[in-house]
Amino acid sequence: MSRATLVIQTAFLGDVVLTTPLLSAVAADHGPVDVVTTPLAAPLLETHPAVRKVIPYDKRGSDRGWIGLRTLARRLKAEQYERAYLPHRSLRTAALGLLARIPSRIGFSGRWSFLYTEARPKPALGHESDRLLALADKPPGVYPPQLRPTAEDEQAAAAIMTGEFVALAPGSIWGSKRWPYYGELARQLAEVVPVVVVGGPDDVGLGEEIRRAAGGGEGRRRVVNACGKLTLRQSAALIGQATALITNDSAPLHLATAMGTPVVALFGPTVTEFGFGPLRAGDVALGLDALHCRPCSPHGPPKCPLGHHRCMREITVESVTLAVEELGALRRRS
Repeated sequence: MSRATLVIQTAFLGDVVLTTPLLSAVAADHGPVDVVTTPLAAPLLETHPAVRKVIPYDKRGSDRGWIGLRTLARRLKAEQYERAYLPHRSLRTAALGLLARIPSRIGFSGRWSFLYTEARPKPALGHESDRLLALADKPPGVYPPQLRPTAEDEQAAAAIMTGEFVALAPGSIWGSKRWPYYGELARQLAEVVPVVVVGGPDDVGLGEEIRRAAGGGEGRRRVVNACGKLTLRQSAALIGQATALITNDSAPLHLATAMGTPVVALFGPTVTEFGFGPLRAGDVALGLDALHCRPCSPHGPPKCPLGHHRCMREITVESVTLAVEELGALRRRS
């Protein structure tokens, strides 16, 4: 039987992407790792060079509850893992490692760390991808986030758009994180460069609203709604082919980071000090620092608690357009 290493990361999609440096670090020390993650994130990790096998865990669906947890734990126990890294500080993650009888369970100090065999302090400052590297006792920046779409993924992305284009990611599961002016931004950018709106099936309607608001069509005003047309890994490939991505504080920001695409990120109810902002040199984060009500929550609530949503409404189209220009995104990437 295998004495391999396991990483359990079933948090939000962006968190999974930002765990890829940890996967690389652990693999460098112990060989390719197995990963337990969500069904949504699983395809992103299946092609990662540090990953041997991905084990989907549908904790809110078919695998939910105690029965699902015990079933997966028995499956993991049979693999006889030598060690597990547990970056997500949750009872479910800690219990899964314990029930799987993995002899070495390494996680961050906190509420459930008594279930680990080794608890390490999580740095309070820095980018989340670097903080997670502390779990493997590695310094910041040694391993960057990375994703590896396949050649077929790249071809599917190229079927949406080829040549120079700017991508927009207007969606977010947190309503207060959504910037309201993507339609006007798309209209202005499309005068210079084609625009592609990216997102999942839930964003199809929003993408169509933006396309219509921009007067989407052919030639110099071409705006394409790609929401719901690609798999997640194909969407990462599409973002990787863009000259830049303009996005809210949401998962596409981290997809762009992992694909090496320049980013203009719009932060409203959250702030970059939380550790989830742009990571690469030259990327831009826009937000209104003077608002006393900002930040209002760790993730951003469904709606503005005060009813005005100034943190997003007062980020102007002009300021975003200027940031895109200064980023050099209206010139072909070298």
